[in-house]
Amino acid sequence: MKHAPTDEEKEFIKKAYDFAAHAHAPQKRASGEPYFNHVFATAKNIASFGMDAKTIAGGLLHDVLEDTDADEEEMKKLFGEDVVFLVNGVTKLGTLKYRGRERHVESLRKFFIAMAEDVRVLIIKLADRLHNVQTLDSLRPDKSARIALETIEVHAALANRLGMGKLKGDLEDAAFPYAYPKEYKETVSLLKSREHNAEKQLDEVRKRIAKELGAQGLMDVHIDYRVKHTYSLYKKLLKYHMDIEKIYDIVAIRIRTSSLEECYRVLGIIHSLWRPLPGRIKDYIALPKPNGYKSLHTTILTENGGVVEIQIRTDEMHDEAERGIAAHFAYKEDIQEKATRIESKTGWINEMKELQKIIADPEKFLEHLRMDFFKERIFVFTPQGDVVDLPEDAGPLDFAYAIHSDIGNKTASVKINGKMSALNTKLRNGDIVEVMTKKNVNPTSKWLDWTKTTLAKKHIKSYLQENSLMKKFLSFGK
Repeated sequence: MKHAPTDEEKEFIKKAYDFAAHAHAPQKRASGEPYFNHVFATAKNIASFGMDAKTIAGGLLHDVLEDTDADEEEMKKLFGEDVVFLVNGVTKLGTLKYRGRERHVESLRKFFIAMAEDVRVLIIKLADRLHNVQTLDSLRPDKSARIALETIEVHAALANRLGMGKLKGDLEDAAFPYAYPKEYKETVSLLKSREHNAEKQLDEVRKRIAKELGAQGLMDVHIDYRVKHTYSLYKKLLKYHMDIEKIYDIVAIRIRTSSLEECYRVLGIIHSLWRPLPGRIKDYIALPKPNGYKSLHTTILTENGGVVEIQIRTDEMHDEAERGIAAHFAYKEDIQEKATRIESKTGWINEMKELQKIIADPEKFLEHLRMDFFKERIFVFTPQGDVVDLPEDAGPLDFAYAIHSDIGNKTASVKINGKMSALNTKLRNGDIVEVMTKKNVNPTSKWLDWTKTTLAKKHIKSYLQENSLMKKFLSFGK
């Protein structure tokens, strides 16, 4: 059940509003508007995510310690240690300005340490970044381009990992015109050429679905449609050499039901009305995406030869798809249960923290960041049904090392979905992987070409180095 703010919580937020308004009163932004407008917009974003009163207050206050004469002890008395901890966490992320790549990476390292301590710090920072990237027009073109590119590569990717689909799309769409102006104009032009006809076709399909669902007694169903985010469309266009005719989900119908059973019932009704395209039915309810996204997807062929994508989910699934991890802060539930839920969705943040400890070189750190954490993810299963979360294009050795380094080092052969497979096979979402080990098997340099994750490569390199030193030592003894 969603948590409605109490009068006490409203008063707490009002107190933070007044404190921040007073502290920032003399300051202006680059555009000339009052600086307080920015912290207010940040807090509004946090509230729209459905976060708790303390996080909203943290958004209002997130710049006061860094940019004003506000006293930390006074803030602790007024707002408590928890809010000051959040403000300090966000402040730490901003202390190193981005001067060159090394400083940029250094500040990213701080980012992940602060995130690992409390995911709310990241949520405040993402809300802050969203408003900054929406107001880039007052900055120099070179500066706005750099901030926009960083937003797409880091901040939107983090929002995606947290399952915050709406925030990811909003960050990317605000940054797109500044990061890739030429590509943005081309994508918008292509979208306009197709959008009107697609919407007209969708309206016909929507009306027919509503009529049929009503006839079948499904009254508590909400049907609308969404237009694909501009940057998301551009990424898909790249896969099809900018041929928009090959993209079927520019506009998609979205159906929300009140129960899981109704999702599958609606899918059956739709398939009785139109023929689904082979290979285009995706059950992300039975097999959710690694960021927690759940929905049924199908693509149908209409009578006039049109192609329409339809997404079906419950209201709760929709809430999580839009707000991701933030949705868990908005529900009344046992504190321990909430903490366990949040921890299960943010374990990768601790992996990031470990990654930044073992990789010193800035270029390599960014490369591994994109490979291990910001790539599309896949879910792969052990024969016992345990889930292993890996980056796209990972192989059996990545899977083996994710389970345990000893299993990785002794991997002799592998079965994928019950069939013997080569160690350089690329795994796919939903594969069941069984690893067979042998005592006399050891890693070889070829294994480095067959792995994607930093963890697997680290263990392989470590073994090869130790083995090389041992050989030298033994030959020296002779």
